[in-house]
Amino acid sequence: MASLRTALLTAAACGLVLTGTGTGIAKDKKEDSAAVKAARDFNKDPYPSTYKPYPGVPTALVGATVFDGTGRRIERGTVLIRDGKVEAVGGPDLAVPDGYARIDATGKFVTPGIIDAHSHLGDYPSPGVEAHSDGNEMTDPTTPNVWAEHSVWPQDPGFSRAMANGGVTALLVLPGSGNLMGGRGVVLKSVPARTMQGMKFPGAPYSLKMACGENPKRVYGSKGRMPSTRMGNMAVNRETWIKAQEYRRKRDEGKLESRDLAMETLAGVLDGEILVQNHCYRADEMAQGAVAGTEFGDTVSTSHHAVDAYK
Repeated sequence: MASLRTALLTAAACGLVLTGTGTGIAKDKKEDSAAVKAARDFNKDPYPSTYKPYPGVPTALVGATVFDGTGRRIERGTVLIRDGKVEAVGGPDLAVPDGYARIDATGKFVTPGIIDAHSHLGDYPSPGVEAHSDGNEMTDPTTPNVWAEHSVWPQDPGFSRAMANGGVTALLVLPGSGNLMGGRGVVLKSVPARTMQGMKFPGAPYSLKMACGENPKRVYGSKGRMPSTRMGNMAVNRETWIKAQEYRRKRDEGKLESRDLAMETLAGVLDGEILVQNHCYRADEMAQGAVAGTEFGDTVSTSHHAVDAYK
């Protein structure tokens, strides 16, 4: 994928050079197509991460009970930390190199940081007032064109509380569940930052938040529009995926004339590069989502709130 991205970006750069020469030569349709295709590369993040680990001295936590995340419990363990990362984990025989600050953690427990796989922090920040309610773009049942990261308020005090009180070090921040297709989610690190990009987890894949069942039908049924039933939910989803298939076909054949942000996200799902996070309560709806995946090739990577999954 890296080589493909490089090739597409190179093509885009060449297109910009050619159209900016001022020679008066008519644009070549194939060159325009290459430039549009490069612009549609959903892996080319226009809002890249600027996260940098905080500077710090090499540190050794010594004497703690360590749970290493793989099932091991290490008594009187040692954890070596350097340049913002765990360098080594071991028992009392693990040597502490010269130059490491030693912290006596006897009687303490050390665990990996918690990854919150379903969060709305930043999009619904504290205090919970209407002016801060930015997680649901409930103006259309399908809004895959919106991105949760563009609503994130980095100074939400919930981030520091999650880190200090809950040990949460990374979060998947998703749009809400009012829409069938709510938009892209973003993976953030629980660190103080002035901008969303300063929190953005480098290299993390994008997700598409979807929802089924009562939430979308309640929201749009109350507005007297489709979907107002579960069968309406499925019909709107299928119609939207059909449009995405057609968009993807035109993209691959170089026949697109312009970009479509919603279809870019859905084409990324069909390509297997963007993961679907599906808010779904009932087992029958989870099964229908799997059938839709077979029909259109979209893959539900995770069912959220799946209280009926035991069936």
